[in-house]
Amino acid sequence: MPVLPPKTKTIYECSECGSEFTKWYGKCPNCDAWNSVAEKVQISAAPLATGQIRRGTVQQINTIDPGRQTRYSTGMQELDRVLGGGIVRGGLMLIGGDPGIGKSTLLLQICAHLGRDHKILYVSGEESEGQIKLRADRLHVAGDNLYILCENDMDTILQAVRDEVPDILIVDSIQTMNLAEVTSASGSVAQVRECTAAIMRTIKQMDIPTFIVGHVNKDGAIAGPKVMEHIVDCVLYFEGDRHSSYRLLRCVKNRYGSTNEIGVFEMGDGGLEEVENPSLMLLSGRPLNVSGSCVACTIEGTRPMLAEVQGLVSPTGFGNPRRMSTGFDSNRLSLILAVLEKKAGFFFSNLDVYVNVVGGLWLDEPAVDLPVAIALISGLKDTVIPAGCVAFGEVGLTGEIRSVSNVDQRISEAARLGFKRIIVPHHNLKSVTPRQDVVVVGVRTVREAYEEMQSDGQA
Repeated sequence: MPVLPPKTKTIYECSECGSEFTKWYGKCPNCDAWNSVAEKVQISAAPLATGQIRRGTVQQINTIDPGRQTRYSTGMQELDRVLGGGIVRGGLMLIGGDPGIGKSTLLLQICAHLGRDHKILYVSGEESEGQIKLRADRLHVAGDNLYILCENDMDTILQAVRDEVPDILIVDSIQTMNLAEVTSASGSVAQVRECTAAIMRTIKQMDIPTFIVGHVNKDGAIAGPKVMEHIVDCVLYFEGDRHSSYRLLRCVKNRYGSTNEIGVFEMGDGGLEEVENPSLMLLSGRPLNVSGSCVACTIEGTRPMLAEVQGLVSPTGFGNPRRMSTGFDSNRLSLILAVLEKKAGFFFSNLDVYVNVVGGLWLDEPAVDLPVAIALISGLKDTVIPAGCVAFGEVGLTGEIRSVSNVDQRISEAARLGFKRIIVPHHNLKSVTPRQDVVVVGVRTVREAYEEMQSDGQA
């Protein structure tokens, strides 16, 4: 039966964003990058001859054997929590973050624990063997089961994986790798996409769990095509201020566990150390008997966390008052200020407003609206919020306080750290489990919440 030749097609692809076009552009219409659109020839598979049919294997789901889904513990409870209980056999995990945030340090540290029982192949395209050895000595990482390969060619790396058959593979980083078949430079959209796909095909066949380190762009997203995040099983982001010692490891995708989990670490001289009580860490050094401070309780994944929200209000020296926030959405801040003026009677129109979440944490949950509003009112009135109070709730556009989820978990976390008075939305009172160690107060409006806190301070 005759075999037809493969079809070729010429397209134009942007090396910055990966967009494809049917004609050449000097400036990419999608990402506005100049001279980034280049010609690319696509070779499709040979079409089937007449009468030739490809057949796939169809199976009933009840007859499929899921196999042995073993999880490896990394030796770090915070990392195991984020991964959903440990490393899954054959799982492909992508970890990204700013330069110098601690991605390579974290992966090298877990090698000390995993290397006791498992063979690890650490592939680096950024450092030499001597540099990795110096960092390993500083972190006290050693073992006979840890093997180092400094290479950028993906074909050579995959052949080494087939020859060595490691139990765990680490690739640092994917932007430095290249495939000979792809003509673009290392780090380009095409190279990152094809190298990730090549790693996935190999490790899925051999059932090897793999960590891939990814760089981030100026917007904080992982550099390269978005399809890379679709290919992998788990996507982790390492966050934190480089000038602060605390780091947050956030999970945004996990096929084998819960999403939006976070792990908290502290960077020290000997590497990353786990922070078992993030709430206590975020509240350490909190000033007492000062205005403009309120404690919020937020949920990160399944973990409740307490954080201090500060609000500063001062007369403006300009025609337009300033609105600035750190760790909180500035658009949400403008909305809360409008509600406080229109519905609660607190006026900020001729005042500068600053909001800060202490500890480098970013709070984007609607339940943080109420403590932000209370902190701003406290700063405006120069009144002190009692130190034993915690508040949470979503602020609506009519000034009402709307219900939130996981109320019992939030109350338990606040009680564990010694807080005695909890301000919650009134509609959540019916689902609250009665407790003897705390006083739970339900409020309907922002003004009512502020007055409840003030009545507690006067008592």
